[in-house]
Amino acid sequence: MRPSFDEMHANSATVREHYQTYDRWLAQQPRDVMKARREEAEMIFRRVGITFAVYGDKDSGEGTERLIPFDLIPRVIPAGEWREMEKGLRQRVTALNRFIHDVYHGQEILKAGLIPAEQITRNAQFRPEMMGVDVPRELYSHIAGIDIVRAANPDGSGSYYVLEDNLRVPSGVSYMLENRKMMMRLFPELFSDHRVAPVAHYPDLLLETLRSVAPGGVNDPTVVVLTPGMYNSAYFEHAFLAQQMGVELVEGQDLYVKDGFVFMRTTQGPKRVDVIYRRLDDDFLDPKVFRKDSTLGCAGLVEAYKAGNVTLSNAIGTGIADDKSIYPYVPKMIEFYLGEKPILNNVPTYLCRVEDDLKYVLDHLGELVVKEVHGAGGYGMLVGPAATKAEIEDFRAHLVTNPSNYIAQPTLSLSTCPTFVESGIAPRHIDLRPFVLSGAEVQMVPGGLTRVALKEGSLVVNSSQGGGTKDTWVLED
Repeated sequence: MRPSFDEMHANSATVREHYQTYDRWLAQQPRDVMKARREEAEMIFRRVGITFAVYGDKDSGEGTERLIPFDLIPRVIPAGEWREMEKGLRQRVTALNRFIHDVYHGQEILKAGLIPAEQITRNAQFRPEMMGVDVPRELYSHIAGIDIVRAANPDGSGSYYVLEDNLRVPSGVSYMLENRKMMMRLFPELFSDHRVAPVAHYPDLLLETLRSVAPGGVNDPTVVVLTPGMYNSAYFEHAFLAQQMGVELVEGQDLYVKDGFVFMRTTQGPKRVDVIYRRLDDDFLDPKVFRKDSTLGCAGLVEAYKAGNVTLSNAIGTGIADDKSIYPYVPKMIEFYLGEKPILNNVPTYLCRVEDDLKYVLDHLGELVVKEVHGAGGYGMLVGPAATKAEIEDFRAHLVTNPSNYIAQPTLSLSTCPTFVESGIAPRHIDLRPFVLSGAEVQMVPGGLTRVALKEGSLVVNSSQGGGTKDTWVLED
């Protein structure tokens, strides 16, 4: 595996140009001051209640609620790099939305033989209930979180790759916003010295996007955020975004369907709901159509949705495009629907359901990252170089038993960014999740959520696996 690309240092003696002002400032900060700032940040985050629920976490003294560790050293991206990434994100999300529409309508990409039909029709995320259903603006994923990593090239430069597409209920944007507020509070002088592109207007863009996909003929749409409730791992974010947009946070029991329309119960009486930003999976939305035992959704919701009387963001069935077994086909989608070459590349991927790919993977398990196609949060995966022989052999048995459930990728050494850890400032691996909004237009705030693997050498950045977050600075020209 090649050495990691260092975001801040070109080599041991040279700091990259876009980090030089920050580097001079950092060199003047006493360690005890930085430590005190970190403790202050933790105290404020805890007071505000910015926590992440970890299911089944029996060993933590904090029960199931944890603070996501916040790192004081920002990840900095120069303006030119961001412009190119933004173009690639627009292109990718546009093609993915075209693909989802096609899957539930003409299925032209299947007829063209670019994706095997069984990859769609037998996929757990395919919702036959959505066949022929028209949605506003033919948009399915209004909020997408695209995970991007940077790996080193042989010449020492770095290239960005899309690691995965999160198109169902991507989370983390509240941490992006709170991290920026925290940095501005702790280090206001840094924002005088750097032209950092703002992100605080994200809730305004989100509300604008949601209103723009309301059912036809609705001039002043009522938007709500639908949460599974306070025990969900991302409940803080649900409440935060509702509050920031100035809309109601509702649970399934607050909604009902009458005459094909959705209403919420309020102290002033029933109020029609036009757009639901739902933060729960398809299976729990409507007990009449999906899981009969679900108490989290609203009976009759799908009927109102198919009648065109309410918009769900994101649409039912969107998961077909963020399944890891579909990910390898996204470059073909971009060419098929847009007639363009991909701006952002995929990580090379082996499909374990393909006999030759499976043979290669089984022969090289110790070198690869193997993931469940429906897995999330860093679970259900094998990081070959970090695994024991016993773990590799155990995973081999799963792979042989059910190969179509897995994909494999080379172990990319994610780029590193200086991080303030107990031993001082040290490099830690990072990724980036920009949030792409698709409505009347495709929009995003500059940057996104940078996640950092706080354990030395670890490549797993997920919050549920002990990862932390950083503020992401896109520098303006």
